[in-house]
Amino acid sequence: MGGLPAALSSLGEGAEAWQQAGEGILTTDTRPKGASVSLEMGDRTVIINGISKGSGMIKPNMATMLAFVATDAAIEQPLLDALLRETVDRSFNCITVDGDTSTNDACMLIATGRGAEVVSDEQIAVFRNGLQRVMTELAQAIIRDGEGATKFVTLQVNEALSREEALDVAFTVAHSPLVKTALFASDANWGRILAAVGRAPVTDFDVGRVTIDLGDIRLVEHGGRAAGYTEEAGSRVMSEEEIVIRITLGRGEESATVWTSDLSHDYVSINAEYRS
Repeated sequence: MGGLPAALSSLGEGAEAWQQAGEGILTTDTRPKGASVSLEMGDRTVIINGISKGSGMIKPNMATMLAFVATDAAIEQPLLDALLRETVDRSFNCITVDGDTSTNDACMLIATGRGAEVVSDEQIAVFRNGLQRVMTELAQAIIRDGEGATKFVTLQVNEALSREEALDVAFTVAHSPLVKTALFASDANWGRILAAVGRAPVTDFDVGRVTIDLGDIRLVEHGGRAAGYTEEAGSRVMSEEEIVIRITLGRGEESATVWTSDLSHDYVSINAEYRS
């Protein structure tokens, strides 16, 4: 409470103020994280700005992560609340650095009501898409700045019976220490990925239907190594800083995407040497 007067006296506006706020909430982060969109609403404009903080102890449920998003839109509170929950579910709740959670994370969305009204179905759709862009960019920035991270990994799970099933598979792979260390080593170890898929909490699972693609390379088909796969091709994709792993279950029509990072020597050092 003692610092509030000084904080209030230093309030500013514009990009510089958002930059300063982003820097003020960092812990083990290496850089501030921000996102902004401008949306046309007829002859008026709506702005959505946001900052986030997080680098380790990240698997929102939520985890040691903070996000503050503000808009000048004039929008009813119940609708704003519903859009916040919807967009968070497909952004911050789809990231993981290490699978650890804590009690002190939050994502806040504030509307000042000084800008254009958001009332029609078309306006709500435009606002929803803009808000999702901001939330996703802020969430992905946390993964890109994950403690010790050298890889930004997109895990897409397709043809699941439900979105929850797809998320279960994606997070099981994302939390596997063997998968994460293979990513750090640029080792296209398809067996580690397939093993994680197989132990996900999915009932009546048929591994013979599973295919796994690493970028544009088919790793696994019919539950085993793909016939045309080569180590050279796999290593080429794994050496990149941004990697997409697509897992197709062959069970249904639902899908989900999770973003994660690798597990490096630096992650161990940061957390072994950290003292609160």
